[in-house]
Amino acid sequence: MAISLSSLKSSKSTNPPITLLYGVDGIGKSTLASEWPSPLYLPTEGERPPSDVEMATPGTIESFSDVIDIFSELLQTEHEFQTVIVDSLDGLEHLVWAATAARLGVESIETPGYGKGYVEADTEWRDFLGGVSALAQAGINVVMLAHPEIVRFDSPTTDPYSRYTPKLHKRGNALVREQADLVAFMNYRVSLKEKEIAPKKTITHAEGGKERQIHLSEGAGFVAKNRFSMPDSIVYKKGAGYAALSKFWLPSE
Repeated sequence: MAISLSSLKSSKSTNPPITLLYGVDGIGKSTLASEWPSPLYLPTEGERPPSDVEMATPGTIESFSDVIDIFSELLQTEHEFQTVIVDSLDGLEHLVWAATAARLGVESIETPGYGKGYVEADTEWRDFLGGVSALAQAGINVVMLAHPEIVRFDSPTTDPYSRYTPKLHKRGNALVREQADLVAFMNYRVSLKEKEIAPKKTITHAEGGKERQIHLSEGAGFVAKNRFSMPDSIVYKKGAGYAALSKFWLPSE
């Protein structure tokens, strides 16, 4: 196919970003997500927002097909929602695995053996992420919440070390992080101080732990990324988090 230079378009996307937000327990993930405009809250089993946060919701998502059906309805009907919040991805992952097992006609994701079930689950993950991408292209924000876990990272350039990452199987983890425009890690800011307790004897203790930070670029202790030339981290203040983040992707007036 011949390419006409007169028909070239800008490569800059105007779609709202796909956001993966994870962090330590009680840090305020769902509170921050609720600051996105006109949110629809999709909780998996066991998840709920804080008592002072009110969002529209269809109730607990009980199957993978529930999520796909809701995505389809959002894309095909008129509605007021500008944001979809999935809480949480690690809860959704169990529904993904159940759907994969049902498609294969086996008892569980482990039944095929040798990790084959998890490879097959890529199909369901891609169906989910395809829906996420379609929502973004339709102008709807997608915020995916996840719990963290600490895993060993075997770096090819340094000695192995531990870091926080979303609590997902490594295959689903990689697919979701690749699709996301923003992977943000929330944690408390802690400083390490040395205190002398006896002559020539000191101990190290932590101080702080109240200031909440949103990390936006990868560090030695956590996975993060962004596609918007954002700072490495920002301080999170309740009610002002979305404004602090979105100024990097919303067009200036």
